[in-house]
Amino acid sequence: MTSLAFGLQLPVQAQSRIMADEWEHHSGPPEIKLIAQTADRCGFDYVGVCDHVAIPRDLAPRMTTTWYDTVSTLSWLAGVTERVRLASTVFVAAYRNPLITAKAFSTLDALSGGRAVLGVGAGHVQAEFAALGVAFDQRGRMTDEAIKVVRAAFADEWGAGELGQSPRPVQAGGPPIWVGGSTPPALRRAATLGDGWLPQGPPPQGMAAAISEIRAAREKAGRTGPFAMGGMTRVYVGEAAWDVGPCLTGRPEAVAEAVAEQASVGVTHLQVKFPARSAGELVEQLTAFSTEVMPLVK
Repeated sequence: MTSLAFGLQLPVQAQSRIMADEWEHHSGPPEIKLIAQTADRCGFDYVGVCDHVAIPRDLAPRMTTTWYDTVSTLSWLAGVTERVRLASTVFVAAYRNPLITAKAFSTLDALSGGRAVLGVGAGHVQAEFAALGVAFDQRGRMTDEAIKVVRAAFADEWGAGELGQSPRPVQAGGPPIWVGGSTPPALRRAATLGDGWLPQGPPPQGMAAAISEIRAAREKAGRTGPFAMGGMTRVYVGEAAWDVGPCLTGRPEAVAEAVAEQASVGVTHLQVKFPARSAGELVEQLTAFSTEVMPLVK
């Protein structure tokens, strides 16, 4: 069929009630490690960790306050995995000085043997910006500027002028920078400044149209080279004995065919969410997907 890379947003580390399954609220580091190592063993391209610093009280009932620190978590995972890439999905660049971001992800790349991916986003929690002393209405401009500064620091020890940074990243030019978001500014930012796109929910115009817009903007900007075109889907391999909600489900052949359709519009990196009632069931789903579905898609 086609070639498609698969990613996984790690459970437990971000416990928004919108996306976390019930078992995650009673889990912790052992389950994060188990799932990351399973993804590593099963041939997933990347595991992702979200980013929030402090959740406002009025949003806590929906978002909860459990959001593991992105860089700390990815650095820990670098030591307990071997192959899988370590991605921020996504890092709110405007919250930090760009040189701090560059230092953190260059170091992560060095420690992991070249497995870091810097996914960046503009952020959306206005009270969090206020608490950190960052202008919410300037977050788009600040994100654009941060990407430029970080990329220069990745590319050269003295990319910041008279300020040098080491250790140097293992990957040539530094970790790839993937831009998250499904709004028009996010698509523009991904096309003109990024090495990839991570949709945050389905774009209103649809995936095919959004991908066409990114491709057209890249061509207009004269940008060439590899570009990771992200997608998102929910999958449950086999016949579920419980309500798994809207997702691709059934026999591996049917799931593989439906997954391959995602690539037909131009998706190269598909982030898969597996509904589960426990960490053990999630391990079973990851294993079944890697052994029964991936070979049919690739």
